[in-house]
Amino acid sequence: MKARDYALDEATLLKQFDTTKEGLSDQEAKARLDKNGSNTLAQGKRKNLFQRFLYQFKDFMIIVLLIAAFVSGVLAKEWADAGLILAVVIINAIFGVFQESKAEEAIDALKEMSTPEAHVKRGGELETISSEDLVTGDLVLLEAGDVVPADIRLLDSASMKIEESALTGESVPVEKSANILTNEDIPLGDRKNMAYMNSNVTYGRGTGIVVGTGMNTQVGQIAGMINSAEETSTPLQDNLNSLGKVLTWLILAIAAIIFAVGIFNNPEGLPMNELVINMLLVAISLAVAAIPEGLPAIVTIILALGTTRMSKRKALVRKLPAVETLGSTDIVASDKTGTLTQNKMTVEKVYQYGQLQDASLDISGSDKVLQIMTFANDTKIQNDGVLLGDPTETALVQFGFDHNYQVEEELKKEPRIAEVPFDSERKLMSTIHELNNGKFLVAVKGAPDMLLQRVSHIQATPDDIRDFNDNDKNEILHQNKTMATKALRVLAMGYKIIDQIPVEVNSETIEHDLTFAGLIGMIDPERPEAAKAVADAKSAGIRPLMITGDHQDTAEAIAGRLGIIKPGDDDAVITGAQLDQMSDAEFAKKVGQYSVYARVSPEHKVRIVNAWQKKGKVVAMTGDGVNDAPALKSADIGIGMGITGTEVSKGASDMVLADDNFATIIVAVEEGRKVFSNIQKSIQYLLSANLGEVLTLFMMTLLGWDILLPVQLLWINLATDTFPAIALGVEPTEPGIMKRKPRGRKSSFLSGGIGSSIIYQGILEGLITLGVYGLAILFPVHTGNAAMHADALTMAYATLALIQLFHAFNVKSTYQSIFKVHPFRNKVFNIGVAASFIMVAATILIPGFNSLFHVTELNLLQWSIVLGAGLLMILIVEIVKFFQRRNTKV
Repeated sequence: MKARDYALDEATLLKQFDTTKEGLSDQEAKARLDKNGSNTLAQGKRKNLFQRFLYQFKDFMIIVLLIAAFVSGVLAKEWADAGLILAVVIINAIFGVFQESKAEEAIDALKEMSTPEAHVKRGGELETISSEDLVTGDLVLLEAGDVVPADIRLLDSASMKIEESALTGESVPVEKSANILTNEDIPLGDRKNMAYMNSNVTYGRGTGIVVGTGMNTQVGQIAGMINSAEETSTPLQDNLNSLGKVLTWLILAIAAIIFAVGIFNNPEGLPMNELVINMLLVAISLAVAAIPEGLPAIVTIILALGTTRMSKRKALVRKLPAVETLGSTDIVASDKTGTLTQNKMTVEKVYQYGQLQDASLDISGSDKVLQIMTFANDTKIQNDGVLLGDPTETALVQFGFDHNYQVEEELKKEPRIAEVPFDSERKLMSTIHELNNGKFLVAVKGAPDMLLQRVSHIQATPDDIRDFNDNDKNEILHQNKTMATKALRVLAMGYKIIDQIPVEVNSETIEHDLTFAGLIGMIDPERPEAAKAVADAKSAGIRPLMITGDHQDTAEAIAGRLGIIKPGDDDAVITGAQLDQMSDAEFAKKVGQYSVYARVSPEHKVRIVNAWQKKGKVVAMTGDGVNDAPALKSADIGIGMGITGTEVSKGASDMVLADDNFATIIVAVEEGRKVFSNIQKSIQYLLSANLGEVLTLFMMTLLGWDILLPVQLLWINLATDTFPAIALGVEPTEPGIMKRKPRGRKSSFLSGGIGSSIIYQGILEGLITLGVYGLAILFPVHTGNAAMHADALTMAYATLALIQLFHAFNVKSTYQSIFKVHPFRNKVFNIGVAASFIMVAATILIPGFNSLFHVTELNLLQWSIVLGAGLLMILIVEIVKFFQRRNTKV
């Protein structure tokens, strides 16, 4: 479709598309279909199940674990260790595939939206064909209830209105006409002579020429943008990748040092080849101790538990990393219609008898303004009470119902017998009703300026009608302007009583000498909970933006009422046309100025999201329409609407709100922050424990002591890593978490004091373990060198394992005292620690396990020393936290 089809006259249009008003011949239509393809949307390149599975292995930490599995199995012959690592990696990949298997449904949903049939004129004959067989140049007939089958330039239009909110964000149906539009660049929502694929005809009828099919339609362009949109990595994925790289280099450096020291010392005087193999095994043992094999799986499990909790709070997560991403969100860019507002026109103000009042106040059923708004109205009232018709007109009837006006009964008593339909030029609609006294009521509603030209009297009071004067007119125009500046859509009501119906019923014969009855002001109102949600977002350091296809005045008014901007702050509002005049560099400088974007296109939405992302901000984009899909996919997290949202927007989203409630986003943000905090706790626990293991091995090697064996290290990791780390992932939300500023993209799992805590706590674990080993050597229980060293190694093994379980209680909070965070409140945590303790104790206490794990039985004194070491860990960390709180006032 050419960019300016809306600017061509009829003759030029017919010539350009080589057609006539009789339509194409069947042969020509078939030839064009064969040449250009069907009127369907192309799919993007899809990954099959196997490709999706392989995609899960691109994570840096996963690659590190695969290398560790190879080294452990092939070189060190520790096949049990290698098998455990591989099992963890594969389980993690299966989780990822399961969560993301439907990530590419957006284009399928777009295809399903296409109307199955179209009414076309071919060779002068009216035909009904599949919409897939439409071609450019086809002459299509549209009427109320139709879904527009392609992009169409209208040739004629009779009171036609088309609902385009899913495409343009316009909150009310758009009046269409066949008039030529001559301006150069007209926004999508203002192209009155165009009908776009997948929009809905709500009123009237028209005919037009197909100027775009399939991927050459506006919806097709959106589908192309979805196909070409790049997947953005989440902060969680970035953090895990960064952490994996840091750990890898750290492990390689320490392993190299230990290998070199061992080769240099060679206290036993081993041959070089045997020495190299022994030290290689030591280095591999250290790798087993240092690599947190279970970290990816534990993070995945914590995220999965987070998705379960969020689903119970009406936030349905389609991709696991989206849980945590919300917690780091800086910007929430929200669509207006249906997201912040109710997507339902509502009467808000009524002006009659010289008084402006809220629509919630009582209004008498005998008042003419109430009668006229429901009489001059084409709404169909079904038996079940459902209202069908134009949203503006159904809102007027609903207003009557809400004020106990018996619309159906009144229409039976005073039935419609003639009408003058709405016309976009005169902007009025009139109906004639037969009264009981033999006279007739003419009810007129429409634009205030047009109706006032036809008024001669005014309803001054319920019982008084007087002549209309200039003061009345000025006052009414003032009230009209007052409501319009508040983004209300204003309609005027007028009427007159006539003795007989004119021979010819038209505007000239009945729409004159009217009595002015009143004005009504309507708007698509904000959701009741939206203003509080916006305030909560700001309190959490999150900046809410409104991005809409609606008019600037409407967007600005709603944004002011919600608190997104201060009322009257024009500098914070920009239109799509103004945005087009800016270069990317200029917009990048000014993007922080704007909080409201009005009259924007899908391309604008993506541009806005990208501009904030280039500033390092984490952007969440909400939306429910087809036009939102590209931005939803480009954003760090796309949030679709479950009730009013199109399948396209849901398919392109990372998360869907089951209740379409903007406030649910804030709930999800809180859950996301909680998930990140708990993942941070798990990482602190795992890495400090692994650092303790590395330090223990390192010092044992330097001192020439017996070192812990790979099977012992593997069992410590298996027993103490998994259960407590997962249990930390379900810790309750810490107080004040929604008063903190967003972490943003640059933060990591090691920020906020976590990195320093890991270092000193890991060193502390290692030193205490070495201390217990040294104590066992100095004060042996059994005589004999071999028995003494076996006992010492067993006590070091038990200490290194159990000290981690004691430390898990410390990690419940980075700075708060263990006694202030209710250490035993989390039942899952208590069970996890108990299970880990049993797994470690079983290797020492159960007969037969001793030889398998190369340990000895410990007596009561030795167990007391081991448990005392665990308590010492808690005591020292509590002392450090005390001084940290004093210095940082946490």
